[in-house]
Amino acid sequence: MNFFVTAIGTDSGKTVASAILVEMLQADYWKPIQCGEPRDTEEVKRLISNDRSRFYQESYFLKTPASPHDAAEREGVTIDLSNIHPPISNHDLVIEGAGGILVPLNDEDYVIDLVPHTASEIVLVANLYLGSINHTLLTLELLKQRKYPVKGIIFNGPSNPASERIILSKSDWKPLLHIQQEDQVDQQMIIRYADKLQQSW
Repeated sequence: MNFFVTAIGTDSGKTVASAILVEMLQADYWKPIQCGEPRDTEEVKRLISNDRSRFYQESYFLKTPASPHDAAEREGVTIDLSNIHPPISNHDLVIEGAGGILVPLNDEDYVIDLVPHTASEIVLVANLYLGSINHTLLTLELLKQRKYPVKGIIFNGPSNPASERIILSKSDWKPLLHIQQEDQVDQQMIIRYADKLQQSW
């Protein structure tokens, strides 16, 4: 099974959520498009303690820390969905997107277009901040319009019960996990949250 980790925006916590998923499922990991360094693949690899998971090379690695369409244009590259092929794996595969769902890859395609292209089920990461309800519900509306499968939602950051309640009441998404604000992100933290995720999966 392929799981596509996307979010309501940039820096929402996709990489940590991906690491937790990889650890819990002992899945493989792949980030199709990487813009800037350090590479998220290396960060996930650092956080994983099981010896089963494999890590695959990006289809596009762009040095510019910018939106994929912008980074590609600056570097004389055109991102083409037909050149993005999910790795063949005997395990579950966690695929990490870039930014939010409507981040452009080129003049035609968005990050969210990778979902049907990779035959994935979505895990949405929503960090909790002033304005996150709006951003999460806008994401919800587009995913519903496109009828893309959603496994559930992971909340990230200090708890905000009022925001979480209204988001869940407006969707039929399953709350998978709440990642609290942590002082240290390391393998032990990932294992701890992987155990929690297993209970709600």
